[in-house]
Amino acid sequence: MKKWVTPEQQQPFFLDRDGSEGIDARGASWKNADLKESNLSQAKLCRVDLRGADLSNANLEGADLRLARFDWATRWPSEFQYASSGAVGPGARLNGQFFNGADLRGLDLRGASFLGAYLSGADLSGSVLDDVSFVGADLRNASFKGACCKRARFGTSQLDLADFRGANLENADFETADSIKGADFSYCKNFETMISMLLTRPSEQLDHWNPITRKTTRLSLENLQDL
Repeated sequence: MKKWVTPEQQQPFFLDRDGSEGIDARGASWKNADLKESNLSQAKLCRVDLRGADLSNANLEGADLRLARFDWATRWPSEFQYASSGAVGPGARLNGQFFNGADLRGLDLRGASFLGAYLSGADLSGSVLDDVSFVGADLRNASFKGACCKRARFGTSQLDLADFRGANLENADFETADSIKGADFSYCKNFETMISMLLTRPSEQLDHWNPITRKTTRLSLENLQDL
């Protein structure tokens, strides 16, 4: 009789190449794991950390990879459409998906697409978000603290109470953002070209108090002008 372990404690050495179909490993860490011959069909791999893992010959038919983490070092089966699998990592296509309150801290998401996605309350602190599209996304109360957002696009997105403190916003585009009501841009880097334009926003956006950072959007932007 096999010893039962919680999903997050499942480790690759528990896998049976012929009999692991449907394994529940939600939230487990499989970083740098050798999974290239594993049978992961119908597996529950939501939130599994697959950064650096080798899945080059794994059976992933029907696997649930929502919010599984990958990076450039992750090796996938040659025909597997990992970018649209629901997993999060560089180049992922996550358009219209739900990430409300998700923990996306410290991830490499360069070139990912979150068109129309729901990220209210999501935490992207410290993540690499270069060239990411957030066009039309719900980013209310989302945290981008210390994130690198070079050339990120925020057109028509909702940014009420979003926290950009300390983020690198070099060439990021906020010009057509739907709302920045209560958003905090304190200590942002390389944001000079956007400040004057954002300060022309309506007062109901600029003078809204952010109860978390205890500052208005206007004050956070004006302080950047003084640096």
